Amino acid sequence: MKNCEKYSKQFFSPSGVSMEWTKKEMIEKPPIWCSVDLRDGNQSLIIPMSLEEKLEFFKLLCKIGFKEIEVGFPAASDTEYEFCRRIIEDNLIPDDVTIQVLTQSREHIISKTFEAIRGAKNAIVHLYNSTSVAQREQVFKKNKDEIVDIATFGAKLCKEYKKNADGNITFEYSPESFTGTEPEFAARICNEVISIWEPDEKNKVIINLPVTVSCSMPHVYANQVEYMCKNLKNRENIIVSLHPHNDRGCAIADCEMGLLAGADRIEGTLFGNGERTGNADIVTLALNMYTQGIDPGLDFSDLPSITEVYERVTRMHVYERQPYSGQLVFAAFSGSHQDAIAKGMKWREEHGGIWNVPYLPIDPTDIGRKYEADVIRINSQSGKGGIGYIMETQFKLVLPPKMKEAFGYHVKSISDRAHAELQPSEVYDIFMRDYVNISAPLDVERAVYTDFEGGIRAQVSIKYGDTVKDVISTGNGRLDAVSNAIKEVVGEIYTLESYTEHAIEEKTSSAASSYVGIKSNGVSFWGAGIDSDIIVSSVKALVSAVNIMLKEKQTEERK
Repeated sequence: MKNCEKYSKQFFSPSGVSMEWTKKEMIEKPPIWCSVDLRDGNQSLIIPMSLEEKLEFFKLLCKIGFKEIEVGFPAASDTEYEFCRRIIEDNLIPDDVTIQVLTQSREHIISKTFEAIRGAKNAIVHLYNSTSVAQREQVFKKNKDEIVDIATFGAKLCKEYKKNADGNITFEYSPESFTGTEPEFAARICNEVISIWEPDEKNKVIINLPVTVSCSMPHVYANQVEYMCKNLKNRENIIVSLHPHNDRGCAIADCEMGLLAGADRIEGTLFGNGERTGNADIVTLALNMYTQGIDPGLDFSDLPSITEVYERVTRMHVYERQPYSGQLVFAAFSGSHQDAIAKGMKWREEHGGIWNVPYLPIDPTDIGRKYEADVIRINSQSGKGGIGYIMETQFKLVLPPKMKEAFGYHVKSISDRAHAELQPSEVYDIFMRDYVNISAPLDVERAVYTDFEGGIRAQVSIKYGDTVKDVISTGNGRLDAVSNAIKEVVGEIYTLESYTEHAIEEKTSSAASSYVGIKSNGVSFWGAGIDSDIIVSSVKALVSAVNIMLKEKQTEERK
């Protein structure tokens, strides 16, 4: 690519950090979660949510378990203001939920913000101003002292307005564009605000460190977080919060490394919605913790329903490969993957213990997904393991291994020719149509068995084409005797290779499924029979296999 020379490092690496956080293997407890879907997420939508849509989304966030929810920028629009008033006046905010509102450091905006939260039991007033080199030089054209004055002006006003406000109000400050700000200056401006707000154990202050525009690798951001944690005044009474955006695709890593580096809180959105490439995806963050045995404190046990509400009210689409929530994230089309999953599920049924199924980092049922619809998917890339898994788990048909392989190739060829995925019901229909109870060109209409010293004698009535012939034959068992009768009628030489059977349902009235494999001139043919009588089902399976053989030979002869 050309013109790369016009780009250069846009971030500041702090000095004096220990990077001790790199020795930690995992996050051991969940952060304080704050959803910013209704503000940051909403402002990024092509069509912002209506008042009623925001209300539905707010109730969903409460149901999931968010205890802090940024509900808007009340001074930005009438809808934002009215929404804030609506949830307060209609008593829609649970007692254990704190709403958060955003404000710039301007008196009329701060005034409108406090007016909007009047009557709220618990609220966070989130003050921000931009601090980066680019913002200072290009947008505000102010020096560092003047930028600090903007922050302290707003902090003092907030403190004054709080004196006359009811309810429990917490303050939050964000040095916007933190990652493009010199660490020393970021610490200075935050400490100036902290000195004004005077946090204590009962009235802590949130210092939010936004990745407004991602411009570094995640470990650099984590080092910046560590630096701030070590250089903020009154740290024991400060809640360090993170708000990464996803410009470099690193928002999740920024959050996880930032938490290891000492942060306490995460601001993000469901599914990562937000300006440009979006915010940190709280669903992914929370479930990453869940898969390592940490309860995230948020309930995503019915993720499909959450996704449905989100897509409907935001008019956004959750990408099919988005971690955990995408439609295809558990889908295994590859034959080797399907086989490993099927065997892993079988192993887990027998042994239990921690979840460790190949290719599935989380049990799909824990988040409301279904194995049948979401895990094993059938197309031309699928294998016998996945197809066999579907037949067994959904339709209670346990095909013998070699038949499973033959059927797998048959299904794959159909999918390949159609250039389409096959649904489980379609796979079942193919099996029933092409393998089960096939009665042409040959059919056994009746069979009567008697024992004799050498085995079984069978009197068999066989229809072959338009002719019915009665044959008496013997064999070492009923199926062998019928097979010998069939050979006499069709004049074909084959060997009976395999026979298995099982009940389709575990009760006395259940149907029986039988599977027969025969071989002729080195080629195997498989058939299945289903009947309430196990003897009849076995004969039907044999007849099906013979008919498949006869049809294939007829096809070869026509060629």
